[in-house]
Amino acid sequence: MKLELSDAQKQARLRFREFVQQRVAPYAGGWDREERVPLDVIDQLRSHGYLGAPLPVDSGGGGMDAITYGLLTEEIGRGCSSLRSLLTVHDMVAFAVRRWGNAELKAGLAARLGSGEALCALALSEADAGSDAASVRTEAVREGDEYVITGRKKWITFGQIADFFLVLARLEDKLTAFLVPSTTPGFSRTPMHGIVGTRASLMAELEFNGCRLASRHLVGRPGFGLSHVFSTALDLGRYSVAWGAVGIAQACLDACLEYTANRRQFGVPLRDHQLIQRKLTDMIVNTRAARLLCYRAGYLREIGDAEAMAETLVAKYFASQAAVSAANDAVHLHGGNGLTEDYPVARYLRDSKVVEIIEGSTEIQQITIARNPPGEL
Repeated sequence: MKLELSDAQKQARLRFREFVQQRVAPYAGGWDREERVPLDVIDQLRSHGYLGAPLPVDSGGGGMDAITYGLLTEEIGRGCSSLRSLLTVHDMVAFAVRRWGNAELKAGLAARLGSGEALCALALSEADAGSDAASVRTEAVREGDEYVITGRKKWITFGQIADFFLVLARLEDKLTAFLVPSTTPGFSRTPMHGIVGTRASLMAELEFNGCRLASRHLVGRPGFGLSHVFSTALDLGRYSVAWGAVGIAQACLDACLEYTANRRQFGVPLRDHQLIQRKLTDMIVNTRAARLLCYRAGYLREIGDAEAMAETLVAKYFASQAAVSAANDAVHLHGGNGLTEDYPVARYLRDSKVVEIIEGSTEIQQITIARNPPGEL
């Protein structure tokens, strides 16, 4: 079995990397401190076709294959995990709406979601539900041909600016999905600050106070919200986050290779010390292994293999841990400098903890993978 990128994929990666080096990486630390991604950067993502990239062209998307999309997510994550999280949440919702939305809903929105003209966010998490998504308390009540949504959502990535929210609510005790426009009367949002990682991701707490929706905003059938609609969204999210974790690990490696080559201790460059070499080796190997797992998951997704979801879980589990390990070692290798904002590794460490939690925590992945292990290669 030979794993090799096509010429088109290699060229795409170079374009993604150039974009990140010029437009993202030099400013990511400032965005992190300001706790915001500038709107003009989001406009640049749109103009390059990076929002909605994995959606088919006939849905207004970029028609990007799974591995090329992974490369895009890695490169954006390498420069700024907060910006990568926008790609993740927007594409999750746009992808799920395309798969499960009714014809009337998609007729008016598909092109806007696919192009990123309208931004989307996933409204799943609640303060008391945590990883137990089946325990959400947000309620939906049917009144004639309309639905009325009441409840609160928390830790919503890019919730401060999103135009549409895919909301999981309880309809007659059935978990059901709705697409709620931010212009709906009764909807409000409160910015959240002081988050440890991905601080520039414009996180918000949402309140739905009797939000009245036309029936076309129902996504999927009643009772299909978690098992089908959100499952579709979260599967793409795990794939995107896995590649983003590879980006963090690679950023840590890049920073450490440069720092240990230029920093001298005991008369020689840090890189000449054997214990330093051991840490660098672990970082190199784990990053490459994580990337190969993502390649495998992407290939299976592209050919529609039944094992794709299981392999995506494995990739997300390993890559997120590889990112945390690389970031921990990166801070150690930078010594006191690693604890300051003068170097990016402290940000990498904070962001790496986020990818271990979102789209299914490490512990949830351990349970899920053990219960449903993928087949042999």
